[in-house]
Amino acid sequence: MTSVLRLFTILATFARYRLDLLLPRTNLPWWLRVLFAPLALIPAGKLTRGERLRLAMESLGPIFIKFGQLLSTRPDLMPPDIIAELSALQDRVPPFAKEKFCQLVEESLGDNVDNVFKHFDREPLASASVAQVHAAVLHDGRDVVVKAIRPGIEKIIQQDTRLLELIARLVEKYSADGKRLRPVEVVEDYRTTIFDELDLQREAANASQLRRNFSHSPLLYIPEVMWDYTRRKVLVLERISGIPVTNLDELEAQDTDMKKLAERGVEIFFTQVFEHNFFHADMHPGNIFVSREHPDQPQYIAVDMAIVGSLNRADQYYLARNMLAMFRRDYRQVAELHVQSGWVPESTRIEELEAAVRTVCEPIFEKPLKDISFGHVLLNLFRTARRFNMEVQPQLVLLQKTLLNIEGLGRQLYPDLNLWATAHPFLERWLKNRFHPKSLWQDLKRYGPEWMEKFPEVPHLVFNGLQQVQQLDDLRGELADYRAQAQRREHRAANRRRLTLAAVASLAGAVALIWPEAQHLHLASGISFDDIPAAAWALSGIGLLLLAIRR
Repeated sequence: MTSVLRLFTILATFARYRLDLLLPRTNLPWWLRVLFAPLALIPAGKLTRGERLRLAMESLGPIFIKFGQLLSTRPDLMPPDIIAELSALQDRVPPFAKEKFCQLVEESLGDNVDNVFKHFDREPLASASVAQVHAAVLHDGRDVVVKAIRPGIEKIIQQDTRLLELIARLVEKYSADGKRLRPVEVVEDYRTTIFDELDLQREAANASQLRRNFSHSPLLYIPEVMWDYTRRKVLVLERISGIPVTNLDELEAQDTDMKKLAERGVEIFFTQVFEHNFFHADMHPGNIFVSREHPDQPQYIAVDMAIVGSLNRADQYYLARNMLAMFRRDYRQVAELHVQSGWVPESTRIEELEAAVRTVCEPIFEKPLKDISFGHVLLNLFRTARRFNMEVQPQLVLLQKTLLNIEGLGRQLYPDLNLWATAHPFLERWLKNRFHPKSLWQDLKRYGPEWMEKFPEVPHLVFNGLQQVQQLDDLRGELADYRAQAQRREHRAANRRRLTLAAVASLAGAVALIWPEAQHLHLASGISFDDIPAAAWALSGIGLLLLAIRR
């Protein structure tokens, strides 16, 4: 019953905000056009399509709000005007009862909160769509934050994601770009992402890995995980004290070096992607703070590590080379790399893709480098490749979203940020080091034991491979013999058919020869014998011809 009511709520919201106008009517089946026809009586008003979609998601609650936030990070799927509106979505979720929060923590930790903590603040510090945060103090005096998952949220997510999947299937079936944009996979990615966020031990593991990666770095600080107090639905982290990165007045008041702060944000991104291959993929301003210490050498602080990303070695390599080739205006290499990486089909004409990339990039590069948005250049490149049947690459989309966040933040902090001046030497150094003898030696040390373990099996594998090749050759020979036998059988069958026809024809000829003596006979059926002699002679001739051909 609850699911039915939820469905009616979603349909009513769909109608109220005229979301049917977002679907191309010409591609819809007749029954959907009939279903949507009464909606024409509801005025759409002066709201843009992006505003209608944003307001609908806000009214449908936290799961749809979070889905809207996800769509706002997918410029490869959504048009710019809708992206701009969905980017304004925020978690507008009131906190749930503090008594319920305490109960969740106590059930997970197996003790009363007043026993577990030296002090526990029962008033929430922050409230979001899937979790709530309270402040506390451990018995050793360390300040911490306690994060717990909202009660009953899993059931709501299951219901809403099933409905989203239904909508996605309709879009995929009836939208012109449905199959290419793969909306069902987008919903499935969302389902995976949001259920990953419900596992706070997973977030704790991500935080621990990021903290280890930057343990001796002045660039980024990650709060310590209190593992003794962390469970699947409860996470306890070191409480940080920093300035929200969007609070420019406070940053300037302490004489923060804004240029260095912006450049360090870019450096953090490239370090995570290319050196660590493990990057914080949700670095929006709400998750980033700046340390109050050393404003002349500012350090970032990151929280909420539920979403992280990584690339395989091939994607790392092709992405770095694509970026370098793009800014060197080597469009031929950009096109070749797209084919080599498998991002576009092998059948793609290199010359056509090169011309398309040049058309998009040349107007951009007429601007000063400091005015070029690196993230948007990459976005335009992927959009161009889409025309050549480039499928959505989830790992690249996550990276692109992170780059857009970092670059937007950097330009907000320091409008004259020249991202290319920061990124170019880093990429060149990384590509050079990738093939440096030290790097090769590190790979040898890392994979050497595995290679040595498998080395004794190599002769056996080679022998088996040769044996399989021999068996394949034998099989081909047997297949050829079978085909030859089949051809011979077919040839003999054809000969038998010709002989049979020749015999019938000869018999017909004999009938024609004795016909004069049979003129006095009559058939009971009343069929005339007038044409029989001519037909019989014709059949006789055909029979003789077939016999001649056979000989």
